[in-house]
Amino acid sequence: MGATTKPVIVRLPAEIQAQLGVKSNTPMQLSIRNGRIIIQHTATDRINHNRLFLIWPLIAALITTIGSYIYWLSKGLTYVPLSGDVSVASFIIGIGVVTGVTLFTAFFIRSRNDDQGRFSSRIYWRNLPVIIISFTIMLGLALLGITWLLGTLFPGATFDAFTAALILLLLTFIADAFMVAAAITINATILIQLLTTVIITGVVVAMAANGERRWWQHNLSFLGTNMASNSWQFNLTLIITALLMVALIDYIFVTLRERYPENRRLIVLRILLTLISLEVACVGIFPNNAASHFLHDQAAGLLIMTMVVLIIGVRWLLPNSSREFLITSYVVAVLLLLLDLGFRFFKYPSLTSFEIQAFILAFGWLLLLFNRLQALMAQGVMRWPVVIRRLH
Repeated sequence: MGATTKPVIVRLPAEIQAQLGVKSNTPMQLSIRNGRIIIQHTATDRINHNRLFLIWPLIAALITTIGSYIYWLSKGLTYVPLSGDVSVASFIIGIGVVTGVTLFTAFFIRSRNDDQGRFSSRIYWRNLPVIIISFTIMLGLALLGITWLLGTLFPGATFDAFTAALILLLLTFIADAFMVAAAITINATILIQLLTTVIITGVVVAMAANGERRWWQHNLSFLGTNMASNSWQFNLTLIITALLMVALIDYIFVTLRERYPENRRLIVLRILLTLISLEVACVGIFPNNAASHFLHDQAAGLLIMTMVVLIIGVRWLLPNSSREFLITSYVVAVLLLLLDLGFRFFKYPSLTSFEIQAFILAFGWLLLLFNRLQALMAQGVMRWPVVIRRLH
C-alpha cells in the first residue's frame, strides 16, 4: 500500500492535544514502522515546533557578550584587536565553543528523551560522548576557520569595545543557533553528509596548507607527519571521521536489529564496519613519523585488508543487495586490485596517486554502502499526511 494524497483525519480530545503539544489542524505525519503507528511532526517542522530554538542561543550570546564587554572595560581595553591572545577572535572561539556545545548537549539529550521514533532516541548513552566530541571539534574548527579568514582579510584591525561586542554577539549567536538546530534535526542522512563534508574538507585543507612543501612528492600520509604544516588538521580529520562512523554504524544497526533480530550476517557486517572506523582512527592517532611508523603501517594495512574482505563479502552480508550495487562493488574491488598490482610491480601509478585514487574509491564505496543500509532501514515504512482535529 503506498502513500495517499488525501490526509488522514485523527480526532483527539483537548487534553491529549495539550499533552502532545499540538493544536487543531496542526499538520503532522503518520508512519507505520515495525508494527507501530507513529504520529509526529514532519522533519521540516521540528525546529518550528520548538519554541526555544532561537531564544536560548540569543540569551547565551547576550549574557556572554555583556560579560566580555565588562571584562574589556575593566582591563582598560577601549579598543580590542581582531586577532591575538586577548582579542575578538579568541573570545569568539572560546565562548562560541563553550556555549555552543552546552546548548547542543542540552537540546540533544532533550530530543533523545522524546520517544517519537526520532534519530537521537535510538542512540545509546555510550555513543552520546562520541556525538558531542565530534560536534565540539567541528565547531571549534569552524570558528577557527572563520576567525582566521577575518584576520587574513583585515590584518591588524582593531575595534572599539562596543563594536567588538557586537561582532562577538553576532558570531556567537550564529554558532549557538547552528548547534541547537543540529541537535534538533540530526538524522542518519545528515550524519552521512557531515561525514562526507568533514573528510573531504579536512583532506583538501591539509593539501592546500602543504602546497609549498610539495607533499605530493612524498605520499598522502606525509600530510599527517611532523614534517607537514599543521599536521594535526589531517590527523584530526581522520579521528573525527572515525567517531562519526562509529555513531552512524551504531544507529543504523540498532534500527536494523528491530527489523532483522539476531541476524548473524548483519552482526558480521557491523563488526567489519566498526573495525574500519577504528582503523581509520588509528591511522590518525599514529601518524607516519619515525616513532609511530610501525603502528601507522599496521593500521593502514589492516584497513586495506578489512575493506577487501568487506567488499568481497557484501554479497552475503547485506540483505536484499541489488544487482547494481553488487556490480559496483566488484568493479571497485577490481580497480583497487589493478592499482595495487600496478604500483607494486610497475611503479605506476606513483605512491601518492595510488593512495589518493584508492582513498576515493574506498570512501566512495563506503558511502554507497551506508546509503544501501539506510534504504534497508526505510523498507516497509509507510507515511500519510495527518491533520489533528479536536474530538467534539
